Amino acid sequence: MSVLTRKGFLFFFLADIISGFGVGMSTIGANWYLLDETGSTGAVGIMLALNVIAGFLVSPLTGILTDKFNRKGVIQLTFILRAVAIGILTAAFMFNGFTIGYIYLFAVINGLGWSIYMSASRSLIQELLPEEELSKGNSLIEISLQVGMFMAGAASGFIYKFAGFETILLINSLMFVMSSLFMSFVKYQSILLEDKDEGYLRSFKKGIHYLRSHQLTFLMGFVAIVPLVGTMVFNVVLPEYVSGTLNADSVVFGFSDMAYGIGGLISGFIAAPFAKKITKNKAVSVIFSLSVLTLVGLSFNSLVSMIYLGSFLIGFSNSSIRIIMNTMLMEIVPKPLMGRAMSVWMGIALFLQAVFASGLGLLIDVFSPSIGFICMGGLMLAGLILHYIVSKRKSQTNYRYEVV
Repeated sequence: MSVLTRKGFLFFFLADIISGFGVGMSTIGANWYLLDETGSTGAVGIMLALNVIAGFLVSPLTGILTDKFNRKGVIQLTFILRAVAIGILTAAFMFNGFTIGYIYLFAVINGLGWSIYMSASRSLIQELLPEEELSKGNSLIEISLQVGMFMAGAASGFIYKFAGFETILLINSLMFVMSSLFMSFVKYQSILLEDKDEGYLRSFKKGIHYLRSHQLTFLMGFVAIVPLVGTMVFNVVLPEYVSGTLNADSVVFGFSDMAYGIGGLISGFIAAPFAKKITKNKAVSVIFSLSVLTLVGLSFNSLVSMIYLGSFLIGFSNSSIRIIMNTMLMEIVPKPLMGRAMSVWMGIALFLQAVFASGLGLLIDVFSPSIGFICMGGLMLAGLILHYIVSKRKSQTNYRYEVV
């Protein structure tokens, strides 16, 4: 918690919690609202696919913006534009009621804003903190994300049930306004960013060239995005799982999301010390294994109590892997290139999310939500295998270098 004595990081931390609360609550609410109105998990899958496709299409630009312009300014701009867009959409819902086009437009706005924010905010951490405190910073940012998310999970179910989806959207818009105000208090010495006169294409090519010439770094980033893809799959599976398999309502759905957030919150306190005790690579392997076992168990479950435990363990696993892997990446990727490197990894994650979201939604409609957890378990197993391969190659490379 010592990093919170740095006022710049503290205000960024608060802005991240508040914006995460707004995004989490509106995303959870939109999932249930669409399922409630259409009865189709396929429609939910399409909405989430639009979300990630929008983020994927803008991802080449996000890295360049992050590395060319002041990262604090980029973050504030995303907050302001999303506040205005969500506010207009709220008014449209109030006047016209449920319209599936509005839901899909919300997904696009969410995807664009989230993609830019993730690239800029994670790159900003490198500027706000010295290298020896990156692990602490990543842990706290994961805590802030999950605090916002689990508060959103608890609040969203109740607000949706008693006040409607329009109220959720209005609160989301206000959260962005508050986050923008907190970001205005962030003071720091910005690093020398890329030359603004350099062409966008040339700037983008520099980022691609760096990753092509550092293949192990690229593969490490690929491992780091596996939990992000898993989270999207979880969001597709959970509504129908709660409604169809467990025969429960939006309150159980909200508390399941809250349990996921609590798991993520706990990871912020445990992941870094655990990795320090047994090494980062071993910690990632153990946590991936825990995730696979949990997901396989949930595919056979029919008890409400077990979805809370399972959601907690999934949240803990996904967040812990992100904390450890993001710290490893921040320690080796140069600060001026971090935005573009992050945008490439986010673009890949968003593409995979789009494929999984649309495909799984249709599979669940045909079969059952359990198949979603099986697919998610397979995804995490693939991440575990890739991490093992990367770790082995990295150790061999280091060994050869030491011998030479």
